[in-house]
Order: sequence, then structure tokens, then C-alpha cells
Amino acid sequence: MTFTINRRSALLASASLAATATLPAWAQSKSLRFAAVFSDKDIRAEMMRMFAQAIEPDYKVEPFLNSTLFKQGTELVALQRNNLDMGNIAPQDFSKQIPAWSILTSAYLFRDADHLKTFFASDLGAQMKKMVEDQVKVKILGPTFFGTRQVGLKVKKKINTPADMAGIKLRMPGGDAWQLLGRSLGANPTPMAYAEVYTGLQTGAIDGQDNPMPNVQNMKFFEVMSQIVLTSHLVAFDLLTMNLKTWQSMSPAMQGKVQAAADSALAWSAAEHTKRENELADNFRKQGLDVYKPNIDAFRDYAQKVYLASDEAKSWPAGMLDKINALK
Repeated sequence: MTFTINRRSALLASASLAATATLPAWAQSKSLRFAAVFSDKDIRAEMMRMFAQAIEPDYKVEPFLNSTLFKQGTELVALQRNNLDMGNIAPQDFSKQIPAWSILTSAYLFRDADHLKTFFASDLGAQMKKMVEDQVKVKILGPTFFGTRQVGLKVKKKINTPADMAGIKLRMPGGDAWQLLGRSLGANPTPMAYAEVYTGLQTGAIDGQDNPMPNVQNMKFFEVMSQIVLTSHLVAFDLLTMNLKTWQSMSPAMQGKVQAAADSALAWSAAEHTKRENELADNFRKQGLDVYKPNIDAFRDYAQKVYLASDEAKSWPAGMLDKINALK
């Protein structure tokens, strides 16, 4: 079979190539759709802008924030079904598919952001990430620390021990791991989407919520709360995650570039969240909220007993808890 190229066809082909060559770099980039529950005012939104800039012009990141593309808790399945390229995934979502991961959702496990980073950089962290890659078929780029979770309440009841939380309708995201976390604080956990929390507090559908203080600021929860109880029950983090097929389609050099961009952006975000937390406690006091520390030892002891007695603890890797505690 022969092909005849006339002068008109040749001119059209040349024009097409010329047009492609003059397109801006981003227009020639491969697109990566990223979905997250946080808002564009969040520190993590800036983190993703930094990440996006670092991998241009090879890829163009398209952010879909405020759960505008997928509802909270459904992003992981979207990644698995190849309907999404990147997501900010809660460890609780991984634990739904890998029960051993529930250890990483337990209260009072990590001491601070540095302890969290050390864990994911260790052989223990590599073991848990490989579990996800093998069983869930997504790639974890690293932990997205976003503060330490504190209990924020509309009710003015003073809280000192878990016994004082009895009957408190504490908003938690959906899922067994989140409900267990709520029970470990002595509260009555109430599932509710993140975007509905402000109205829930306003109307009394819930008595409180638990989030790091930067989230409380970003979402203006402080406007409908009377107090923040500094329980410090969970070093809050999600996982910056990529569709495994997308990751495997990259050259080793490109994978290295993406991982380096993620590491840099994640480290910047962790530092910014730590700085913001230190500032916000005083700011909330000035705005009229009662901000105080309860009996942390009582909360820790109660939470650990609840977790160790739970079905979830039966699936924890042998010796993992002690090894995490021993990390410096």
C-alpha cells in the first residue's frame, strides 16, 4: 500500500507541528487530577501549588479541592479505579481495606510531626507503604501532617477526663476507625461530612468536632464553638498518594523528580502547620474561646485501653506498637 502526500497535506501537517511547538509548556504537559477535602485557603493547598510548580513542565496538576470532584472517603476508590491521578488520602481509608493499617489511626501513637516523619522514613514505614502498594495498588509519596487534633466544643461543659465526654455528640468522619477514635475519647461519635460541620455545630446537630487548630481557623469553626480542649489525641496526617499506573508510567528519573518535589512540599507544609498551631491557641483565646489542657494522662490511659480491647488491635503487626514508640 502506498501513501500519496500532496502539497496541501504537507502544508497542513507543517502548520499543525508549528502550532504544537508554539504551545506553552503547560499545554503540552500530561495532566494529573488531584482531589482533596481541604479548601484553597488551607496550607496544604499551597503545598500542592509548590509540588505542581516543581514538576512542570512534565506534568500539570489540576486541583479539585473542597471535595468538589469526589466525596470525602471516596478518593481512594477513585484512585484504584483509575478515575483519579492523585489524592490526599486519610489513613483511616486505607485501614478499611488493610486492617493492619488501623494501628496508624490509633490515638496517642505519634508524639509529634517529627516522630511521624521519622516513622515513614524508617523500615517500619516502608513496610506499611509496601502493604498499600501490594494490596491497594496505589503509591504513597509521603505523610501530609496537618496539625494535632484537639476537641472543639459548642457546649460550655468543662472537660478534664474522658468521663466528662460522656454523651457529647462529637463529629467524626464516617468509617469504623474514626468512630473508634471518638469512643476512645469517651464521646458519642457522630458521622458527618467535613463540609457540614459548621452548620452541624450551628444547629446543635453535633456538640463538637475534633480537628487541628489550623483547620478550625480555615473553616471558621471557632465562630460556632465556645471552647477548645487541648487533648492532643492524634497527630493528624493524610497520605499524598498517586495512582499506581500513573506512577509506573513514569521513567525512573521522573519518579525521582516527583518524589523529591513531594518530599520538599510535605516538609514545608509540616513546618508551616507547626508554626500556625503555636500562634492560633493565643488567637482563639483573644476571640473569646476557652482554650485549656485537660488531664492528658487520663485521656491517654483511657484511649489505649479502648484500642487494645478492640477488634482492630488484633490485626496490628506483631511488635509494631512498641517499635513505633521506640523510634527517636
